[in-house]
Amino acid sequence: MSETTRTEQEIVRREKLRELESNGFSYPNDVELTGTCQEVRLRAAHVDGPQVTLKIAGRMMSQRVMGKAAFFDVQDRTGRLQVYLKKDDVGEAVFEAFKHYDLGDIVELSGYPFITKTGEPSLHAESIRILVKCLHPLPEKFHGLSDVETKYRQRYLDLMTSEEVRARFILRSRIVSGVRRFFDDRGFLEVETPTMSQMASGASARPFSTHHNALDLDLFMRIALELPLKRLIVGGLERVYEIGRVFRNEGISTQHNPEFTMIEFYQAYATYETLMDMTEELVCGLCRDAIGKEEIEFNGREINYRAPWKRMTMVDSIYELGGLSREIDLLDEAGPKQAAEALGIEHLRGMHDYGLILAGLFEELVERKISDPVFITRFPLSISPLARRSSDDPRFTDRFELIIAGMEVANAFSELNDAVDQRSRLEQQSRAKQAGDLEAMDLDEDFITALEYGMPPTGGQGIGIDRLVMLLSGSASIRDVVLFPLMRPQAEAR
Repeated sequence: MSETTRTEQEIVRREKLRELESNGFSYPNDVELTGTCQEVRLRAAHVDGPQVTLKIAGRMMSQRVMGKAAFFDVQDRTGRLQVYLKKDDVGEAVFEAFKHYDLGDIVELSGYPFITKTGEPSLHAESIRILVKCLHPLPEKFHGLSDVETKYRQRYLDLMTSEEVRARFILRSRIVSGVRRFFDDRGFLEVETPTMSQMASGASARPFSTHHNALDLDLFMRIALELPLKRLIVGGLERVYEIGRVFRNEGISTQHNPEFTMIEFYQAYATYETLMDMTEELVCGLCRDAIGKEEIEFNGREINYRAPWKRMTMVDSIYELGGLSREIDLLDEAGPKQAAEALGIEHLRGMHDYGLILAGLFEELVERKISDPVFITRFPLSISPLARRSSDDPRFTDRFELIIAGMEVANAFSELNDAVDQRSRLEQQSRAKQAGDLEAMDLDEDFITALEYGMPPTGGQGIGIDRLVMLLSGSASIRDVVLFPLMRPQAEAR
């Protein structure tokens, strides 16, 4: 930005910086803190007078000069604190300089905790110096950032000016820590797997592509963590998990961001039913420990997370929650197509695959109606290429999705460990991809080879961390829980 395009306030702040520099200011880097804003607030209730001196630093968020004294607020990682500054304590030169500080400047303070006559825990400053000059005016203090685009593009401003936003991302960190602790306590190993590979597999999604110059190799960004983690199960690491970013070249919505965080975990000698119990225990524990309650409002709904959660098959859910008449037999091969015809669901009427139509009926009739957590089980085989066939009906698999507030939050199954069956299914996926299905999986020969060495019966699951944080923090959009969501270039956005 050139001088001619700067606002008057920006020009004035730069002039103040030049004046500071002419007086020897050079962005000091010798700060040694002995306290925080929160510690001052806590100590103020128990200290009367200057028995304890603390040195803190923070960003100045307000300023009220009243003759020979001033009150102002500083903000650090622990929150805001009121500071009392008196000319007689710091000297005339320092006090005069302070009067030219701007909101947003970062300052170092030394003083003692006390409580004002109005009962406000505060710091009585005995010294102050500027550490960093803020060269832009902060957003208007009473309204903060009102422009949604700016909130996402300049997240630092959003965090700086909104206590609610800071609290939300602190909560996200606590949720991720809680998830990690849950699996560590149960003997799982946290591992890391490649984010780039020569093929896109492990989920049905369109990948991002990239190129490695030194190897002259086209690569894909991973769309799932699944296949490398299963290789580790084959290798004898019987309980593994990874929390990491995955990348899917898909649309953007309140529930979708092209890169997102998920946890995938795999446990040998477990079934998908084992994982339902674990998932319920995990999320209920997060509600208690990170949130402090088991009823949380989300998008105008009160979501009740108290266990036990409802479990029902996809077919039963279409009858019980979707309202389809049981006169139409969904277990009959022709049943789903008959239902689509009867209901006039145009995009399903042209389909011929039993599983695709059944899943389409679920999405149309059921998914959005689900509020409290529900495990939807027994997904059709044709849409579950990595899941074990159900023993009693080979058209279905031992798979579930966890649906909360109309969103898929988790996907799990008893893993397919029959190498011959797995090859057949992935070959079918490969043919679909060659026929134009950009979301179909590649055939990973090394993964098949790993299965041929023998993978024990295993349960595996993926949980979308971003959606989980959305639900537990009551945030309506995924962009509100991702620090730096993908945005269009500003010129295009306008």
